[in-house]
Parts: sequence; C-alpha cells; structure tokens
Amino acid sequence: MAKIGNIDLGEFPLLLAPMEDVSDPPFRAVCKENGADLMYTEFISSEGLIRDAIKSRQKLDIFDYERPIGIQIFGGDEEPMAMAAQIAAATNPDLVDINFGCPVKKVVSKGAGAGILKDVPKMIKLTAAVVKATSLPVTVKTRLGWDDDSRNIEEVAERLQDVGIQALTIHGRTRTQMYKGNADWTLIGKVKNNPRIHIPIFGNGDISTPEQAVSAREKYGVDGIMIGRAAIGYPWIFNEIRHFIQTGEHLPPPTVLERVRVCKKHLYHSIAWKGEIVGILEMRRHYTNYLKGLPHIKDFRQQLVTYKTLAELEEVLDAIATQYKDHIFERTAPQITEDDDLPTDNEMEHCNVYG
Repeated sequence: MAKIGNIDLGEFPLLLAPMEDVSDPPFRAVCKENGADLMYTEFISSEGLIRDAIKSRQKLDIFDYERPIGIQIFGGDEEPMAMAAQIAAATNPDLVDINFGCPVKKVVSKGAGAGILKDVPKMIKLTAAVVKATSLPVTVKTRLGWDDDSRNIEEVAERLQDVGIQALTIHGRTRTQMYKGNADWTLIGKVKNNPRIHIPIFGNGDISTPEQAVSAREKYGVDGIMIGRAAIGYPWIFNEIRHFIQTGEHLPPPTVLERVRVCKKHLYHSIAWKGEIVGILEMRRHYTNYLKGLPHIKDFRQQLVTYKTLAELEEVLDAIATQYKDHIFERTAPQITEDDDLPTDNEMEHCNVYG
C-alpha cells in the first residue's frame, strides 16, 4: 500500500500529472470520475501567490470530490517558497508538491523548476524550508538530472528524503532532453530499490498503455505511476490501467457516445468554473484529443474551435455522436507517437504540459 503521510492511496496508485493549462478543476473532474487516485493543481508560482496574482490564486481552487489532491508550487528562493506553502496550506489541500522538473527556459532561468538541478544544495535548502513551513505532507516532482553528465537522481532522492519529503515522483528525462526521446526508467528503478529509500517513489514518462504500466510496476518496482499527456482527451486511461492490473484483460475502448458524454461534462465544468466566454475558449485545446481516431473529423473539429456559444457546441457534439455512433475503435489506449513528445510553440511557453 502506498501512503503519503496519513493519506492511504491503496495499492499501486495512478496519479494525474500537474500540467500547466491542462489539469485545471474541469479536467481533474473527468479524470477523477475515470479512476485517477491522486491529482495535483497546475503548478503555481510562489512569487505570484505572494503578489496575490489573480491567475495564481485561482489555481488554488480545489473541491472535495477531487480528494486526495495536492497543490504544486515552484520558485527559486526559500522565503517566497515557504510563504507560498503556507498560503497553499490555508486552502486545505491534502499535500503540497514542489516542482523541480519544469524545463522551460523562462522558469529555469530564474533557478526554479528543473533549473535548480544545477544546484543540488540549494534544492535541498529550499525543500527543507517548505517542509518546515507547513504541517502538510510535502512531496517533490523532478527529473533524472540536468543533463547526461549529471544524472544524479539517486543522490538527490536520498537528500530530499533526509529533509522530510514524503514521496518523490521522477520523470525519466533530463532537463536538456526536454520532452524528446524516450523516458529512461532505469534510474527510477534504482532509486526505488535503494535500501536507504523508504518513501513512495512514483515513475513518470511515456506511460500510455496498460501494458506499459504493468511493465513499469514489475520491472522497476515503483509504488505507482504518474500519467500526463496520455490522459489529455482520454481520461479513461486510469480505469483501463486499473482493470488490466486486476484482471489481465482490457476494457473495451470508450464508444463515441461515451466520448461525447465526457467531453460535454468537461465543457460544462469549464464554463461553470471560468464563465462561458473563457470556459468555451480554453476548452478548445481538448477537442482534438477527445476525437482522435475518428475519420474525416476535420470539419467538426473546426466548428468546435470556432463556435462561441454552448448551444452551438452542444449541437456539434450531438451531430458527432449521431454520425459516428457505429464507429468501432480498435485501440484500448491513446496512441502516442514520437511527435507527441514535442510540445507546440504555444505549449513551450508553459511548463509540464505533458507531465
């Protein structure tokens, strides 16, 4: 059983990655419905929280149906991070997570995210400050190291544990890799099997099928896995993995009717949380993934990213459900190609997009 403090996550929990501009409350709602065991907010700037920035404060919104849930913060200085942890704790999450993995230049250049991988002593001091600032469990998400010459995650894991973190999630790439190439789980396994390590170790990177999840569990012994891009537009991945672990069999893929139902629910949550204008606008990034695999869907997809009223969008989604009601999906999980490892130019302006 995996536990973070007093939070019992059960056997081999499936975590939803904290993804900027993706894992907001509307997205988390459909992932929770479909089996995510632990979720995190989008990452939140410590400086933004202290300045009372509206966007940063909004990211603190959490709901009881999401629990257990962690608030993820990032920054490069001890005092702001400690203050941010206290502000976050006041909203009553189940834990506070520190982002030491974001590879984007504008974050790294401030010594935050993966930028701190070049200064491990500073990373440890910053983590200790956050641990001391809150009574909540503190966890960390990071990468293997800065580059291939400094894949120091084994040392980092021990030192982070020594200053009090209660779980560690490791993305199987270095900062210089960004999202390119394949995630390397070998070092993740070494951390998990280090006799000094007693906290839960969660692996992250390139898990998109139930078979890959089972392989990660059996080969590397991790306590659970974190899923990022495979859940975007496909929240069913959590239940599919859980069912396969328990039975060795695949669940049937979601039908078009089920995809439309969940897409609508996501849309309704988005409007309820953000208001109709912003809710509709920000939902546009999700349609392609919900509709992936449907032939000749371009015209419908164009309508979904163009129309501006809920009534119009409902009409398009209903039309998709009708036209494709007999379509049979052959895959049991999202197919992620090498290109999917590469964020778009817009996504590169953010962080952790693919988790």
